[in-house]
Amino acid sequence: MKRSSNITSVATACLFLGITAPNMALAAASNDPDWPCIQRKVPELSVGQVWNGPEIPEAAGNWNADSRIQELVGELAARRNPLDAAQKQIVEFATGLPKNEVNDKLFQLFQGLFETLNREREQVISGISRYASKQRELASDLRKEASAVDAMRTKADADPDELERLDERLKWETRVFEERVQSLTYVCEVPTIIEQRLYGLSKTIGQSIVKP
Repeated sequence: MKRSSNITSVATACLFLGITAPNMALAAASNDPDWPCIQRKVPELSVGQVWNGPEIPEAAGNWNADSRIQELVGELAARRNPLDAAQKQIVEFATGLPKNEVNDKLFQLFQGLFETLNREREQVISGISRYASKQRELASDLRKEASAVDAMRTKADADPDELERLDERLKWETRVFEERVQSLTYVCEVPTIIEQRLYGLSKTIGQSIVKP
């Protein structure tokens, strides 16, 4: 019993250190010292990061006034739609337009995708920050619980049944915490995935622009 409790307490302490130490190292790579991801935090993208085509006209900002463009943006932005299939949709869309409308519609399509995916990416980043904040709270609670169990173990009159109950609860909460750490690792990749999708779609749009 005593050995099991010691292992749990040590594991909890190590786990806490494991999530805080990388944060300290990442502070130099991010403006937000609390950012938990290895990937650098870039709150929002600029057009220049994903677009290599001609200058986007101001009129493209009215993309959502065209129901067809609006619907296509939704289809292309959805990550369940494979990138290669989405790129094929863009080519088919451009091919089916009158030549004098191609560029205007493609500019609108790009603008719609940029705004939609950039907003989605910002929401994911905000969610990651909230998730990480909750993890820090949970880590602090785990350390306190581990200390309480250790203190209880040193008492000669400690109730062994109560000690076992608290130790089992600590093990369970630590396991949940570990699973949340693993989930955070996956979620941290999402902003990059969105950015790569936007770049891939933008590249196809740019290649479909009619050259003067």
